[in-house]
Amino acid sequence: MRGDRAAVRPALPLLLWLPLLWPRAGALRPGELFPHGPARGDRLLRDGDDESSGAVELARPLRFYGARVRRLYVGTNGIISTQDFPRETQYVDDGFPTDFPAIAPFLADVDTSQGRGRVLFREDTSPEVLALAARYVRTGFPRAAHFAPTHAFLATWAQVGAYEEAARGAPPSGERNTFQAVLASDESDTYALFLYPAGGLQFFGTRPKESYNVQLELPARVGFCRGEATGLKGEAPYFSLTSTEQSVKNLYQHSNLGVPGVWAFHIGSTSPLDNVRPAAAGGGLSAAQTPAPPGQPFSHVAALESDDAEDDLDYYDGNEEEVEYPPGDPEEAAKGHSSVDVPLHVEADPGPLGESATLDPQTEEGRPVGETDASDAKGPTESSEQLETGGLAPPGTEGHPPAPPREGPAPHPETRSLQPHPAAGTPPSGLDVPPHRPVLDHHPPLGHGRQVVGVEDDIGSNTEVFTYNAGKETCEHNHGRCSRHAFCTDYATGFCCHCQSRFYGNGQQCLPEGAPHRVNGKVSGHLRVGPTPVHFTDVDLHAYIVSNDGRAYMAISHIPQPAARALLPLTPIGGLFGWLFALEKPGWTNGFSLTGAAFTHDMEVTFHPGGERLLVTQTAEGLDPENYLSIRTHIRGQAPYIPANLTVHVAPYKELYHYADSAVTSASSRDYALAAGAVNQTRSYRVLQNITFQACRHAPRPRAAPAVQQLSVDRVFAWYAEDEGVLRFALTSLVGPAGGDSEPTPVNPCYDGSHACAMTARCRPGAGVDYSCECAPGYQGDGRSCADVNECATGFHRCGPNAMCVNLPGSYRCECRPGYEFADDGHTCRVVAPPPSPCEDGSHSCAPGQAQCIPRGGGAFSCACLPGYSGDGHQCSDVDECSQDPCHPAASCHNTPGSFSCRCRPGYHGDGLRCAPDPLSGLKPCERQQHEAQAQLAVPGAQLHVPQCDEHGHFVPLQCDSSTGSCWCVDPDGHEVPGSQTRPGSAPPHCGPPEPTPRPRTVCERWRETLLELYGGAPGDDQYVPQCDEWGHFTPLQCHGRSDFCWCVDRDGREVPGTRSQPGTTPACVPTVAPPTVRPTPRPDVTPPPVGTYLLYAQGQQIGHLPLNGTRLQKDAARTLLSLHGSIVVGIDYDCRERMVYWTDVAGRTISRASLEPGAEPETIISSGLMSPEGLAIDHVRRTMYWTDSGLDKIERARLDGSERKALFHTDLVNPRAIAVDPIRGNLYWTDWNREAPKIETSSLEGENRRILVNKDIGLPNGLTFDAFSKLLCWADAGTKRLECTLPDGAGRRVIQSSLNYPFSLVSYAGHFYHTDWRRDGVISVDRDSGQFTDEYLPEQRSHLYGITAVHPYCPAGRK
Repeated sequence: MRGDRAAVRPALPLLLWLPLLWPRAGALRPGELFPHGPARGDRLLRDGDDESSGAVELARPLRFYGARVRRLYVGTNGIISTQDFPRETQYVDDGFPTDFPAIAPFLADVDTSQGRGRVLFREDTSPEVLALAARYVRTGFPRAAHFAPTHAFLATWAQVGAYEEAARGAPPSGERNTFQAVLASDESDTYALFLYPAGGLQFFGTRPKESYNVQLELPARVGFCRGEATGLKGEAPYFSLTSTEQSVKNLYQHSNLGVPGVWAFHIGSTSPLDNVRPAAAGGGLSAAQTPAPPGQPFSHVAALESDDAEDDLDYYDGNEEEVEYPPGDPEEAAKGHSSVDVPLHVEADPGPLGESATLDPQTEEGRPVGETDASDAKGPTESSEQLETGGLAPPGTEGHPPAPPREGPAPHPETRSLQPHPAAGTPPSGLDVPPHRPVLDHHPPLGHGRQVVGVEDDIGSNTEVFTYNAGKETCEHNHGRCSRHAFCTDYATGFCCHCQSRFYGNGQQCLPEGAPHRVNGKVSGHLRVGPTPVHFTDVDLHAYIVSNDGRAYMAISHIPQPAARALLPLTPIGGLFGWLFALEKPGWTNGFSLTGAAFTHDMEVTFHPGGERLLVTQTAEGLDPENYLSIRTHIRGQAPYIPANLTVHVAPYKELYHYADSAVTSASSRDYALAAGAVNQTRSYRVLQNITFQACRHAPRPRAAPAVQQLSVDRVFAWYAEDEGVLRFALTSLVGPAGGDSEPTPVNPCYDGSHACAMTARCRPGAGVDYSCECAPGYQGDGRSCADVNECATGFHRCGPNAMCVNLPGSYRCECRPGYEFADDGHTCRVVAPPPSPCEDGSHSCAPGQAQCIPRGGGAFSCACLPGYSGDGHQCSDVDECSQDPCHPAASCHNTPGSFSCRCRPGYHGDGLRCAPDPLSGLKPCERQQHEAQAQLAVPGAQLHVPQCDEHGHFVPLQCDSSTGSCWCVDPDGHEVPGSQTRPGSAPPHCGPPEPTPRPRTVCERWRETLLELYGGAPGDDQYVPQCDEWGHFTPLQCHGRSDFCWCVDRDGREVPGTRSQPGTTPACVPTVAPPTVRPTPRPDVTPPPVGTYLLYAQGQQIGHLPLNGTRLQKDAARTLLSLHGSIVVGIDYDCRERMVYWTDVAGRTISRASLEPGAEPETIISSGLMSPEGLAIDHVRRTMYWTDSGLDKIERARLDGSERKALFHTDLVNPRAIAVDPIRGNLYWTDWNREAPKIETSSLEGENRRILVNKDIGLPNGLTFDAFSKLLCWADAGTKRLECTLPDGAGRRVIQSSLNYPFSLVSYAGHFYHTDWRRDGVISVDRDSGQFTDEYLPEQRSHLYGITAVHPYCPAGRK
């Protein structure tokens, strides 16, 4: 055929920017929601601000993560849960994870009172609902092509409003939201659908009730959380879809399955499901979508049923699920969030780049059991549902370990030299290529058994990179190291892998010719842009390559704006993919044919005229199960600043690549233009590149590229979308001979990409401008249109007899049937030994003695309660059959565990189910005497005692004569116990063993019973009833009915003054009675910690030890330092001179200390005159301690041995808590969280010059610390959720972090703050300069943490 370039498609720039200008199609219309309303059987949630549906019992259970769910709860605030909700203030304003299971289509403070919308919900099994849900799920999840739900649960929030505080003269807002959640389930899997119709989201967040007059609106949260569960370590898994207002706005404009406004997620399965998996057919929240063709209406049904593999030119999006995590999460840096550090004082620039850096070596992971090597699959598979934060498979995931190399013996880690440019070849004009210049002067990652030498080393022309020292390996035992689209060949010294016809690669990884390819990865950077340091960690990189015309598109998301603009000229970052998958001229080879999917690309860039220097390392980590190449990029150094009003233009360019056995090098200079209107500035940079990889050395004539090749790059675009935070590159690459510009025109369309072949076809050049199109392997058609070949249906697959074939776009995958596993060839399945049966070895979790364990095969089991019990098999309760009156009327029923019995009454005989009168035969002695006595009483005038018998016919131990009134005790034979008879009218004797003495009721219990009796047993919502714990003590927090009016009480139930809260705020109450323990009491002696810096924290009855490595938390080394049975440790501090730790105990009302020497035991130093000692501070200079007492409203001091005790302040205090000392300047600071007037005060250490430092814009100042090095007084506020600092005189106040959860205590060390948090029940660290959360430690034993202090190996000197 003859190509017509003008008719084939529009120019590339238009195609590139169209996805940025148009949405994919018309959004979901309100009428296209799932049918709902009372006529459909929906139930209505009660109107209000914080309502819950109560338990909705499901006819069939569904799956959430791995749990089996039988009931659901629907809440006003845009949320569904598997358990009842806590109070609104405990979750509605916080991010993920929640403390309870959550399915949140729009978690915000929603209010349906006064007719502002309604919430509807139901369980549905109608065919139309199930068919629509199945269609959505099958569209988003290729592996769920046969998903057929048996039931669905629907919840609809229709025209609901946001909570608003009443304001005088201000009318309520008319903004209303409509959205829907659908949970569709079959017997094994559950999927969630979130639907947002066009115009359905009019508000995107709500203002927290506890905002303290601060104008703040929190964006709605959308996502899922498994919640707390028994036996889990650390926080529960969660999946968050939104974190910014823009991401909420995008909910109805975009989609992850191709229908704008519809989102699908895999949320539960009987198979292991570590986290929620989003659908993979659409784009992320900030990704632009491909438009519908102009003039053609969009059909949702057509979109659901379409099978568009490439999604047109949505190259930067593809299968990119933009998973956003909540701001302020300590794991942000590890999950793709970034930050820009702008110091208060800009120091002198130390230079473009500091010392040589060493990156972390790569890691290895094994292939999941039951999956074949899918490294050669040509299309997306079900694994695309996995979160991007889960990471891509590193080298070795596919069953191909990164070292030793698969094609031969294991390499010996000698040296990997930076290759000089060979002298062969003449560079074209305009390319500055030094003949013997090494590329980099730093040390790239020392992974995969490789080493690198820097520019200072003497590098000769020897290009040997690896030497092999193992015995010869052959294909017979190593064929599995090759791709399944490769053949293995034995040579004299070993074996090599070579790709089959119509595939290309290095033999270890082979890709189909003509098919499009995708790249996923992470980018990290530590660079200086102008004077500003910029850091970002693990932001997302995605690339899409159309291999049959050399086009490559790349996008880097969430990169800080200064860095993104500075990197705009740096096209070699994306140029790597152009070189890897460049269009090949005949006889020339692109990069992937040499390197495969395991290589390292090192690049040094020097900018002119400023001389800034940037180092870039890109490491390929193999192909993932979906055939996507995984790349990790690290950028460091300095780049010139580019203002936001300038645009960057990069002209087409050519560069030479020099090839050696296992290395490729290139050096060139680039010009780029900075344009602002009609003004243009031309700048340049020099780039040196070095690509190293492992080549097979055993073939006598190895297949390799020519010594010098020229890469021609055309249509270069670089653009930064500031509203999305995405840096994009696009280019077209062609590889051919050096000096190839003299090629006569016209150019064959196969070489410039202007052909009309399908994206899944390879262009075959003919004579002149003639060409033909050939579908890529796995596809069939005429080349202009190619359809997937179903290898499973046609039988063209290599799956064994016990394996199942799964068709994929362009390929297939083998999966073993249950009970089988893959053999070494990756295709044959062999029988696996059945796992031990939990029912046989007793490791099951069925209720012992009450349930039956039923083996299900494969180590699985189920539990069923035995007859007479009810429950889920794991927990069974006895059924009281007697309540149904199963026995004969003349019989008595006796319930027993798991059963019951019927016994005929005396005088009757039978089995209890049938009873008939019976003469004396068979009567017991008591029954016989009773029958005879009753017969004698029939004689007139007879007076005779009739013995009393129990239900078994035995003598009742206490016998009384009704005629005389006297009573006595009898033995089992009915004989009177001597001396037990009492006279008529007196109390009867006690017969039998003495009764146990019950625990006397406490004051709390007596008061509670009195009030409940007064209220008629059902108090109203506005009536107070005291809350008691299981031991009868007053709980520290008391609330008025079901309202949010709460206060703290002491151990006697007396209200602690100043703690009464307003609605929406919970006071921070400290318990004063330690719970009893049922475990053996541990020894109260110190286990000495190692020398170094560490944190000590108080956690109820123990003091924990948490080491620091620099400023990072060494979580694995955390342990218990001191166990204190019966205590509640609150305040804690450390004396650095004598290495002793001091603490307050509110349960024992004492202050104690212990040396950190081996075997030291606690010593109580103050044991009287205390009520609720909380905060504690040690002055190591003056050998004095200071403490607060919130029960006595006092601040006191004493010597460290408890002597010379003195009260400093006992007036104008309501709830003193935290206290800090500045021994260098002689100042004392403390907080008072009086709810009416919270404040922070200061005085001298002698109690003089008392004054208020801060009393504005604070709420619950729980934590307080003084940093001796920065001279800053800092506090953590559980009311405002802020961490703030000020100078000692109250000036220079600034906010460090504004998104705390519920801080309690605070300490500073080495530019970081560490605080205990009651919401997370852990220790959280915050960077003092950037305000970012940097780390988190959650103890395995979850309970509230109180005080925290830092232990130094020396005494801090500070400065005045």
